[in-house]
Amino acid sequence: MTERRPYPSDLSDARWALIAPRLTAWRQARTDAGVSGRTPTHDLRDIFNAILYINRTGIAWRYLPHDFPPYRTVYGYFAAWSKEGIFTELNYQLTGLVRDHHGRTTEPTASIMDSQSVKTSTNVPLSTQGTDAGKKVVGRKRGILTDTLGLLLAVTVTAASASDNTIGINLLNQATTTHPTLTKTWVDAGFKNRVVEHGAALGVDVETVTKDPQAKGFSVVKRRWVVERTIGWLMHHRRLVRDYEARPDNSASMITIAMIDNLAKRLTTETTPTWREPLQPQHTQNT
Repeated sequence: MTERRPYPSDLSDARWALIAPRLTAWRQARTDAGVSGRTPTHDLRDIFNAILYINRTGIAWRYLPHDFPPYRTVYGYFAAWSKEGIFTELNYQLTGLVRDHHGRTTEPTASIMDSQSVKTSTNVPLSTQGTDAGKKVVGRKRGILTDTLGLLLAVTVTAASASDNTIGINLLNQATTTHPTLTKTWVDAGFKNRVVEHGAALGVDVETVTKDPQAKGFSVVKRRWVVERTIGWLMHHRRLVRDYEARPDNSASMITIAMIDNLAKRLTTETTPTWREPLQPQHTQNT
């Protein structure tokens, strides 16, 4: 068996050690339950690396390089992990570790909310698209809620025609279910009274933060810059520059995967290679 040359998106040994236990437990549970009826032959690390490659480069599934497992196999795992909430669990676990690493309590009490409208590809069903009249974007709208470090706590993907109120209510429901300690969130003026009232009913104080009317041009807005920076982090992953997913829930999973990549690198003090810096050697397993 020859060693596969690593791609920049591949997991290092240290990052794989953070992710492997959950994926290994998932596979063992399926084996014990007799799911699929045959012994898995593909390495979980190779499969996760393939998903990261798709997420980072933005290529279509069937264009996955041949030194990865077959694209149908990789997509099958992606779909199963999306449906069963494995990506969400990994994000939750790594978020707690990163918060602890920064001297914070593992469960957040404050958050920031924002939305982003993006164009869709031609394979996205028209029934899941819409038009954001304010931003003049035809496609989908992503809503994210982060903690004060910019770590993802909740995500939702809808047609771009959906109101920020609808998105905000969904995000609050998700976030308070997963993180019952939340008591505060900051939003922009797009989130109206319905979000404020719903937050109050859930025990969350929703505060609207607006730009200083005296400021001209670009200015950093208190609190909101954190979530806007997170959106910037996500845009490093080309699969997220446009929405390519046929299903909105798979689109949300792609956002979560990008954040998992970010979190794992934070914990291992690794950085994402760019054209400005040389690639650093990574340790990969034999295939």
